[in-house]
Amino acid sequence: MNKVALITGASKGIGKALSEKMLNENYFVIGTSRNNEIKNFEHTNFYSLKLDLSNTTSIENAHKEVFSKFKHIDILVNNAGIGPDLDTYIPEKKSFNLTFDVNVTGTVFFTEPLIELISKNGIILNISSKMGSLDVCELTDSVAYRMSKSALNMYTKILKNRLKDKIKVASIHPGWVKTTIIESNLINGRLTPEQSADNIFDFLTNEFESGTFWNSENRTKLLW
Repeated sequence: MNKVALITGASKGIGKALSEKMLNENYFVIGTSRNNEIKNFEHTNFYSLKLDLSNTTSIENAHKEVFSKFKHIDILVNNAGIGPDLDTYIPEKKSFNLTFDVNVTGTVFFTEPLIELISKNGIILNISSKMGSLDVCELTDSVAYRMSKSALNMYTKILKNRLKDKIKVASIHPGWVKTTIIESNLINGRLTPEQSADNIFDFLTNEFESGTFWNSENRTKLLW
């Protein structure tokens, strides 16, 4: 029987590449997108789910659909995220609130009801960033994005404590990836989405300590 992975933000970038990788590795993938449209993507083991993490009603509808159609999930990958203030230096309230609505509030309240659906010894993987590390922060840009990833890391630690011996939880830095989260990444990114997805899948399918903050690009633990 195929293991079931739910991946948020599966319409492009890392989420789409990871969905393709896991489908090729014989997983059944539930992939979310805001408009429920994933271009040029069809597979018998792929289920498309509409989800806007900034919208409470959308989250509730997604829960109803998942619980009505699936008996369990083996892996939840919280990949969806935004960074409208990346490469800016002064926080702006509208983009700040939207960043937290998606990267923190929406992610937390999408995850919470699904925990009971995750199989014993299952995995919750939060796609974070080393930009959220308090220990290594030396710059002043991207205030909302950095803070949102720090908050997501704290959620990882809380879940690790709560779900001890039941579900493994980790945060992962996917590397500097050529994605459209910011235009400069398409030029300056070191990894393709496919390379990043391979690294993430390698982490998921090997033994790791729950509560880990992992740099998938150089395969080392990150400081919080």
